[in-house]
Amino acid sequence: MTIYLPIAELPVAIFTIFAMGLAVGFISGMFGVGGGFLMTPLLIFTGVPAAVAVASVSAHMAASSFSGALSYLRKGLIDLPLSGILLAGGLAGTGLGVATFTVLRAYGQVDLTIGLSYVILLSGVGLLMFVESVGAIRRARSGRKAEVRRPGTHGWFLRLPFKMRFRRSRIYVSVIPVAVLGLGIGFLGALLGVGGGFLLVPALIYLLRVPTQMSIGTSLVLTLVTMTAATVLHAVANGTVDAILALILMIGGTMGAQFGARAGQRLKAEYLRLLLAMLVLAVGLRVGYDLVRPPADPFVVRTEEGRR
Repeated sequence: MTIYLPIAELPVAIFTIFAMGLAVGFISGMFGVGGGFLMTPLLIFTGVPAAVAVASVSAHMAASSFSGALSYLRKGLIDLPLSGILLAGGLAGTGLGVATFTVLRAYGQVDLTIGLSYVILLSGVGLLMFVESVGAIRRARSGRKAEVRRPGTHGWFLRLPFKMRFRRSRIYVSVIPVAVLGLGIGFLGALLGVGGGFLLVPALIYLLRVPTQMSIGTSLVLTLVTMTAATVLHAVANGTVDAILALILMIGGTMGAQFGARAGQRLKAEYLRLLLAMLVLAVGLRVGYDLVRPPADPFVVRTEEGRR
């Protein structure tokens, strides 16, 4: 059964899109990531223009993150004060990201920018997480204790002014790096169509020393608000949000996120990080391959909107 997407201007199999939303929603709830780093490339692989994919996936991520955040909130695994500081920077970053997206789209550089950014970010972050998580698993199996790092005592950026105690996360750090982190995540989310969880979760764990489960729940809150704002801004500024595509993804994503959140809460932290690292790295390599492989038809010309 096919359905026509008016903004993307192409027919798609409705059950295929629904299954994609369901699977990525499961991943979103399990790992505390918006899933955009996976869904956006998947849509581009199926022929959806990059500009439409980025904008429409924002709505999907907002819905799936809402479902997952509710599950973590009921478990008491969200640090609301920490989420508030992250959101202050995240909303500003979202506005900046949409403005940058609009400029790149005007110059016809959206596709290239998205592709290169995915390769650099996903491959780099995935490799670093993979190495760290494998080391943690080896230490656990050998019975060696991991190096203890007291929250808030490492890194000059944690000792900047305006320090605040976040009791649920058991950290005492400056709000400046927290807000800057939110700013960067919001910017990348609006520009690339990613929730930023694949960056935010490792940053909260390794930089701010927030517990893994608390990092995931807090990340979902930031993804929910910034992606809602990005959806509205993309619709107003660029008109690239395909409501039908977004609705199908939202239905599947909301259902999948509930099951993913429950599965994620049962896994050990080091195995959770390893699975996320492998997923992030695989997507980065796949996008990189698509950038360098010869086109099937060298005489196909794409417009700045990505349409043939």
